[in-house]
Amino acid sequence: MREPKALLPTYRTTIGVFLVWLFHLSGLIGIYLGYEDWFISKTPLNLFLSGLLFIWIYPLSGKKAWLLFLLCGFLGIAAEWVGVHTGWLFGAYAYGENLGPKIFEVPLLIGLNWALLTFITGSLSRRWLQNRKLQMLAGALLMLLLDFFMEAAAPHFDYWEFNGGTAPLWNYVCWFLLAFLLQGIFQKTGQAGNSRFSAQLLLAQFVFFIAMFFRY
Repeated sequence: MREPKALLPTYRTTIGVFLVWLFHLSGLIGIYLGYEDWFISKTPLNLFLSGLLFIWIYPLSGKKAWLLFLLCGFLGIAAEWVGVHTGWLFGAYAYGENLGPKIFEVPLLIGLNWALLTFITGSLSRRWLQNRKLQMLAGALLMLLLDFFMEAAAPHFDYWEFNGGTAPLWNYVCWFLLAFLLQGIFQKTGQAGNSRFSAQLLLAQFVFFIAMFFRY
């Protein structure tokens, strides 16, 4: 018997949450068991599949949602381009080889990551708070906190590396400012989405990178 359409989002969310945790916990366990090279090389696939699940479950439906998502991705790549080529944003750093194909020395998946993080943190902060400025602040702080934990693993995973080996304070200042800008755009024009999936995807990323933070 065909299930009513109204129930499909519940099934989608359950499947999506299961797959997200499967991806992240498999990678976490595999790395701790000594299979780091194999699992880290699959980072582009993991991020790409997470993006597909997000698009399917959130969902991104309608021209407005797609334009907003693409805008966040474009602004993220543009900021990273400035950072990589000038050092004015984030500091002096370069991307490695484990984030997939690049355009002008910036991995395309970085744009997807900026868009994903903006939407999932924005969706959660919108659910938790009523005031738009507080929503923007909460979303930006969540993005900044995740970046803090990511920085420890990034050089070891050949994601990116700063000159001197450590992310400078300026990196976090720029991350917060860009995240705050993206949150402002999202909170003004964004559409409500699946907050349960957003929370689980964000939590899975925090669990993974916090574990890597203490490992490295």
